This record gives sequence, structure tokens and C-alpha cells, in this order.
Amino acid sequence: MQVTRQQDRTGARAAMIDSAIALFRERGVAATSFADVLSRSGAPRGSIYYHFPEGKAQLVEEATRDAAGRLGAGIGRVLDSGDTATALRALVELWRRGLESGDYAVGCPIVSAALGNERGARDIAGVAFESWCAVIASKLVGEGVGPDRAETVAVLVVGALEGALVLAQAQRSSSPLDAVVGELERVCAEAVSG
Repeated sequence: MQVTRQQDRTGARAAMIDSAIALFRERGVAATSFADVLSRSGAPRGSIYYHFPEGKAQLVEEATRDAAGRLGAGIGRVLDSGDTATALRALVELWRRGLESGDYAVGCPIVSAALGNERGARDIAGVAFESWCAVIASKLVGEGVGPDRAETVAVLVVGALEGALVLAQAQRSSSPLDAVVGELERVCAEAVSG
């Protein structure tokens, strides 16, 4: 059986994607070079164009797609664990641990892609954000919120959480996450009861 590149989670290609994601979280897309990815991953120099023949744009797109898939799956798992408000609190706790363990120097790779200079990666980031909004809206609809209201609340949730993550990085404090999640819990509860 032939293993496709997408299925291969070992080897130089996977190491380069994982390294690119980590570097995007630390430095952003624009400040990450092939040399940085090779250095972090330990992959041989010749492997970069073998695995990513279209260059940096391809690496950035594939790393963004991979990160979006991982984060989306994690968000889905957290949302399955309880009502929306409780799940949001659990999600913020995961992000808090990530921020604290990275000394507030690492952020969301999807935000990095959205703000980066690679159009394809920005498009993938946009799709990822839409997907997260759809998952949250679906959860809210399942709790009795009307579809239109659920969509707007979901956009508010994603926008507020990502914004709070950026603020937490900049301020080197998790207090923006705490403030935002408290407000979002109230908004979600009001939407469910209203």
C-alpha cells in the first residue's frame, strides 16, 4: 500500500510541517523562512523542494491546513464535552496552558496565516475560521438557539477568543482570556435562554 503525503505523519515532510506550524506560532508566517524550518526540523536541505516543489507558499498552505485541521478537531472535541458556555471555558483553559508553557511567546498559527503574506494560506485561514464558527453555531442550535442568532454568536465567540489570545500574548497575561470568556459565557447563556 502506498502512503500518500497527506497520510505520512512521520519523516522529513511531517517534521517540516510541524516545525513550520511552531515557527508560525512564534514568529508569524512572514518572518519564517525555509532555512528556519529546516533548522528546526532537522530535515535535509534537499528535501524542502522535494516535498514542497512549489516553494514556501506550498509549505505555508499545507502547514496552515494541517494546523487548522488539528485545531478544528480539538474545538470539536471540547464542544462535545458539555454545553457551549462550559466548553468555551475548557477551551480557554487549554489556550491558557499553551500560552503559559510558551511564556506568552506563541499564538495561533491560523491567525499568523490570516495576517501573513501568502494569499493561499490566508484563504485557508478564512475557511478554518468559518468552519469553527459553523461548529459553534451548530452546537448553539442544538441548545435551542435560532440559526441566525447562533451564527452571529459563533462569529462573536471566534473573534473574541482570537482577539483575547492576541491581547494575552501582547500583555503577557491570561487576564484578557478570562475577561472575554466570562462575557462569552453570559452571551451564550442569554442566547440559549432567549
